Amino acid sequence: MKITKQNISEVGLKEQAGSRDRVDLIRQRLCMLSGEDKVLMAMYWENGNSLRQISKLAGVSRAIIARRISNLTKRLMDGRYVECLRCRDKFTHREMAIAKDYFLHGVSMKKIAETRHLSFYKVRKSLEKIRKLIATKGAGSSECKLTD
Repeated sequence: MKITKQNISEVGLKEQAGSRDRVDLIRQRLCMLSGEDKVLMAMYWENGNSLRQISKLAGVSRAIIARRISNLTKRLMDGRYVECLRCRDKFTHREMAIAKDYFLHGVSMKKIAETRHLSFYKVRKSLEKIRKLIATKGAGSSECKLTD
């Protein structure tokens, strides 16, 4: 019996389609960012600037720019903040701000506590509540439910 291999071009097309979907999703979610992060990501994903060009404009090394773009891309693709936005009626404004800082901007709990003038305990408890809701949402439920 002869074993046939999958056509290489078919595999390439599937990967390209997945890549295009990923880029489209990132472009849609760029509006959630603000400030330097939004400009950096727009330069890279929408304008097609190279890492070298961006690093020259920013005055930092290419490695720093690459790491920052990579981290921002991961956070945009993660979707945890998007889930928070879908269920925003379950959260206070402070909890939404904490979620944005933590899940989208990658700020540490300690830094969030300092900048928002909260105790570390309150930040941690808010994130526990948010994670719990996201976990129940991701477990197949169609509505945002929070169980205590």
